[in-house]
Amino acid sequence: MTVCVVEPSAADEGDGPPRAGCAITADGSYAARLARRGDSWFPERWTLDGPEPYAVPLPGDQPEEPGTEVQPMGDGRVLIHRPVAGRHTFSLLYPTGPGTGELPLGAIECPEDTRLRLLPPAPGGERAYALAVGARSSVVWLVAGGGRGPEHAPEYVAEVPGRCSGGVWLDRAGRLLALDRETGGRTKTVVLDLGRGGEMSPLLQIADGSDDRLLCADPDSGLLLIRSDAPSPGQQRLGWGVLGSTLPVRFPECLRLPECVATPFAIQPGQVLTPEQCAVALRCDGAFGSWVGVWRPAERVVRHLPAPEGWLTGAGTWTEEGVLRLPYATAAVPCGVARWTAPGREPDPGRHPAPPRDPAPASRTAPAPRRAPVPGTAPVPGVTPVRRTAVVLARAFTPETAAVLRTAAGLETAAGEPATAALDRAAASAPVTAGAPPQQPEPDRGEAPVPRPVPLQKAPLGRLVTK
Repeated sequence: MTVCVVEPSAADEGDGPPRAGCAITADGSYAARLARRGDSWFPERWTLDGPEPYAVPLPGDQPEEPGTEVQPMGDGRVLIHRPVAGRHTFSLLYPTGPGTGELPLGAIECPEDTRLRLLPPAPGGERAYALAVGARSSVVWLVAGGGRGPEHAPEYVAEVPGRCSGGVWLDRAGRLLALDRETGGRTKTVVLDLGRGGEMSPLLQIADGSDDRLLCADPDSGLLLIRSDAPSPGQQRLGWGVLGSTLPVRFPECLRLPECVATPFAIQPGQVLTPEQCAVALRCDGAFGSWVGVWRPAERVVRHLPAPEGWLTGAGTWTEEGVLRLPYATAAVPCGVARWTAPGREPDPGRHPAPPRDPAPASRTAPAPRRAPVPGTAPVPGVTPVRRTAVVLARAFTPETAAVLRTAAGLETAAGEPATAALDRAAASAPVTAGAPPQQPEPDRGEAPVPRPVPLQKAPLGRLVTK
């Protein structure tokens, strides 16, 4: 399972990545989106865990507004959020023969200066949450799965001082929720323990004066994808770290794509204790449109793939075997999934890399994926080595919350040794220099391990450059 941020539209949050074309459950079984028929919008549920994907339309008595949100639940029903003049109503939709059944869940009244949106699908698929962002604070609401009956209004969960954005689940139980909180002009990631009434703890702290946001998290490996301006003030950089590790966040040079923005949207699950081997899918937005990038922390190059025609941009999932699944819809194939298998290892540095394969459409009737020119696809030798800064992860939890986090993320081994020690050893021996593939022997053939850099709290940022 991969848990990634789902940001509101640019109209709601100007500094956040664009909204994905559909929402997908944490286990990848169902998806939901607003489909368009002529000038009308209606909810649509996709079933993705069968031999072939298929869509079920869920039209209501009248067309939906473009600002309506939909989210799939684990049982196949679809949660719908309809904002109307400061009043936000929630219902569960389900097919009933030729029509659509609707179960009302209540409503939330919000002031005019408050924006409310659904948070990403929670693990398990039984509950759904919403975030109301006001001028001075943000409130988390449980809008589905409260267990008190449909006649009750949504349940208040927690209030967080400051304006919050993002939303990443850190565990499989749907208990630990990470939010990017803006206070005093700076954005830092905090975590809420929903099992303890929304108790808040700091999660991500790279530098006192930096803006640090958590974009993606994988509970199996502990891999985190982060965006921060700590290594380059005034410029947002994409970096990675490991939950619970004492090693610093790395900001690979290969993730600095010229004249485009890369946003992670899926991480390969099932890679326990090997975060550096997780394949990460990136949404790349530039002058040529949107395409897909694939990268691993252990590699020093981003593989660029043309997106399939009709891709529900920014949506997709990985399987444990390393197959990337990208949903798309065209006039010929209204419900399709393109598949691309990630290579098992980095290309041989002594050979020219083969051109990337197009994602294969699941249906034979699907049109061939569209090829678009992609800037900066070839690695450039001799680039500046990567800068690395320190990160504080899960250091201020209460003992109870820390125990939940360690169990959820597998941070303790059966032998009693903290798994972070194994992660630190693996990360220390993993390649961290950006740019072209390595020309020297692999570390496990006798090369000395990369020395641990000085944490940011002990040295100026400008000195944190490897030789």
